[in-house]
Amino acid sequence: MADHIAKGDEFLKKAQKKINAWGLFASSKYEDAAELYAKSANHFKLAKSWDRAGSVFIKLSDCYLKVDSKHEAANAFIEASKCYKKTSTTAAISCLDKAINIFMDNGKDSMAARYCKEIGEMYELEKDNEKAMLYFERAAEFFEMGGGATTANQCKLKVAQFSAQVEQYPKAIQIYEEVAKTSLNNNLLKYGVRGHLLNAGLCQLCKGDIVAITNALERYQDLDLTFSRTREYKLLADLASAIDEENVENFTAAVKEFDSITPLDPWKTTLLLRVKEALKAKEMEEDDLV
Repeated sequence: MADHIAKGDEFLKKAQKKINAWGLFASSKYEDAAELYAKSANHFKLAKSWDRAGSVFIKLSDCYLKVDSKHEAANAFIEASKCYKKTSTTAAISCLDKAINIFMDNGKDSMAARYCKEIGEMYELEKDNEKAMLYFERAAEFFEMGGGATTANQCKLKVAQFSAQVEQYPKAIQIYEEVAKTSLNNNLLKYGVRGHLLNAGLCQLCKGDIVAITNALERYQDLDLTFSRTREYKLLADLASAIDEENVENFTAAVKEFDSITPLDPWKTTLLLRVKEALKAKEMEEDDLV
């Protein structure tokens, strides 16, 4: 460890000396310094001195930008991000953002998409849903531009998930319905359609408009002729009926029946609890009036 730290320091000093030296050909000194910075950063990595390695990779990227080697500069920022991931999510994201900007300038949509998605996942781990949603949305756009429709859909579904969590139900519904439509004619994706329609339906329930729920169920049957024969459709229809009748008991029974065969994930459970609480409040309000 100590040996690698010493070598990292040695190459770092040599690189800085190159940068500060006067010369007729500026590009040459930056190219020489880049080679030394790369050696320094790798030694700090071997020593697991992550912050120092990250900072040197940033210096390496700056050298590449000086000589217009943009692809290498972006890769250096990515290496810096990998190091900072060990110590600081904020610093890691900052480096990836810089790499993304370079890829965008160079028309590398698929690379920009990949790292937008990675930032989205990092914010998701940090439970910062608003920022996660923003980056998954950007990733979806870039994946679509780069021809990656399947991965774009995965990112869109993340956006829908977070939108519902922050009660942006119309946005979530639009995404789930759109993904369901685009998946119908794809043999690999069509089996997920009923799940997307269920999620859209749950968001409709959260809005609390029984007319909109009924209309949505009719549209979903028209969209997928097999949907009315699924357990997902039965659940939504039973829940809509319970809401219309303001019957909390029937609502609970419908959820339990579905959950006994297909366990509900935390996201669906959260949405269903919101609907149930709203239904309970309405029932209590009616009782108070009586």
